[in-house]
Amino acid sequence: MVVLIKSISCKSILTKSNLPVGDYSANPYIGCNHGCKYCYASFMKRFTNHPEAWGEFVDVKYWNAIKHPERYSGKEIFIGSVTDPYQEIEESAKRTRALLEELKGSGCRISIATKSDLVLRDLDLIKTFHDARVSFSINTLDENFRSDMDNAVSIERRLEAMHVLHEAGIRTTCFISPIFPGITDVKSIIERAKDDCNLIWLENLNLRGAYKKTILDYISERHPELSMLYDEIYRRGNREYWYYLDEEIREFSARIGLEYLRNDDSMERSFDSPPIVVNYFFHEEIIPSAHKKNSIIPYRK
Repeated sequence: MVVLIKSISCKSILTKSNLPVGDYSANPYIGCNHGCKYCYASFMKRFTNHPEAWGEFVDVKYWNAIKHPERYSGKEIFIGSVTDPYQEIEESAKRTRALLEELKGSGCRISIATKSDLVLRDLDLIKTFHDARVSFSINTLDENFRSDMDNAVSIERRLEAMHVLHEAGIRTTCFISPIFPGITDVKSIIERAKDDCNLIWLENLNLRGAYKKTILDYISERHPELSMLYDEIYRRGNREYWYYLDEEIREFSARIGLEYLRNDDSMERSFDSPPIVVNYFFHEEIIPSAHKKNSIIPYRK
């Protein structure tokens, strides 16, 4: 795939954030060559006027130097809210590394979201930030499905990078997102990742905008046995799948000795404690009890 790369200038790299994971967000790039079929950040095209498809362009940002970085002391900066800061172009452009170098010694906290093991290149810098966190998006252990969904590095490389960072004392998160009904084996991912992370976040697949049709067409073509399930969830608004999965993962977490919370990561334990599993399916929604006989449940893994 050909990716259009261009450089752009901007006044500031830091933007005040409404996200619960940071006071400020920083995105060293616009666009992302991972081209994830389910990427919510594709909405950015509404503001950038790119005619190219999502995944086929990347704008490399060059910003004015951060004045008085110490003013961000005690603040949390989330790097990668609408792009992957360690996508392929970062290897040569090094804009994420430049940002870390500017913030070094400022007293801020950083949280990085990525699907790339290139983050290991900057381990030396990341270690200089107090309580730094790196999260990896992992929603399958099946490389065939992964390659259908994104152009990022393999799941094995992500897991290995998470292990290296965790061993180096960096707080890590396994972000099981988005969970594809009937495809994502949440329990297997938790089993695989639990010794190399401090948090395990769960988030359901939400379909909206242009990529809703993309995903539903993919399911129809590649997983027709799941078409009825996806129709129930994404056309009829049936939430029972998520209620059952919530209950199942709660029971599973208890069996393997992990604490399970809903919509709250504020109770994180010491670094050496087992990871906490946090469910972000519902976002303040009142959750009814699951009904054991709902007909769509057998489709769930």
